[in-house]
Amino acid sequence: MAPELNSNDNANKKISHIKMEFMKASTEEIPVLLEQYSMDERSGVITVCNQYRNKAMSLQKELERLEKMKVYEQKYSNYQYICGIDEVGRGPFAGPVIAAAVILPKDCEILYINDSKQLSEKKREELYDEIIAQAIAFGIGSVPPNQIDEINILQATYEAMRKAIRNLKVNPDILLNDAVTIPGVDIRQIPIIKGDAKSVSIAAASIIAKVTRDRMMGAYHQVFPQYDFASNKGYGSAKHIEAIKQYGLTPIHRRTFVKNFITEE
Repeated sequence: MAPELNSNDNANKKISHIKMEFMKASTEEIPVLLEQYSMDERSGVITVCNQYRNKAMSLQKELERLEKMKVYEQKYSNYQYICGIDEVGRGPFAGPVIAAAVILPKDCEILYINDSKQLSEKKREELYDEIIAQAIAFGIGSVPPNQIDEINILQATYEAMRKAIRNLKVNPDILLNDAVTIPGVDIRQIPIIKGDAKSVSIAAASIIAKVTRDRMMGAYHQVFPQYDFASNKGYGSAKHIEAIKQYGLTPIHRRTFVKNFITEE
C-alpha cells in the first residue's frame, strides 16, 4: 500500500514520480493515492488524479454492470455446473451455423464480457482467449451449409447446440439458452430472451461462437477471395451478391438462402 506522506513530502515529489506511483498501483491502492494527492494543486498532479479517478469510476460501473449480468447465475446457483448456450450464423448466405456451450467458474469475473454484437472484433478476440483460459469447459457445435439446406436453419441451429453440449468435457447441470428451448436435450433449460446481454454465461458462449465462425469465414476467404468472406462473413452484402451473380455458388453457400435472386442451370 502507498506510504502515508504529509503535504510537504508530496510537494517535493516530481510529477513523473507520482505518475509512476499510479501506474504501479493496484486497483485497491488507487483510492489511497487519490486521497494522498487530493490537496496537491499542481496542474500535472491534478491531471493524473483526474485520469485515475475517471478510470476508477469506469471500473466501478463495469463491475456493477457485470454483477447485473450474473443475475441468472445467482438465481440458479444451487446447480454446480451452469452452462451458457448461444449460436451465430443463422442469417448468412454462406458458411456453417456455429453454436457454443460455456461453463464458467462461479467466481469468474471477466471484465467487459457482453453480447458479442456489442463488442469490437479486437475486444472479442481478447475476451475469447480469456474465456478459454478461465472456463471450466467449453464446446463448439457446427452444422455445414448442405445440412442447413436439408433440414432448415432452425433445425440446424438446434443440432449445432446439441453438438456443442456433447463436446463439453463436463456435463452441465442446467442450460441458460439465448431465447430457445433445444429439442432432444434432457438437461433442464432456461430460455432467456436477449440472454447474451443478460447472462454472463450466454455472453461468453456468444463470443466463443462468433470468434470461431469469423475465423472460419476468414479461412474460406483465402479459398474464395472474390466473395469477400473476410469482410461479410457470408452475409448478403452487395459485393457478395454481385460475386454470386458473376461467379456462381461455392460449396459453402446455402442454396436455399440464395434461390430468390439466382438461377442455377
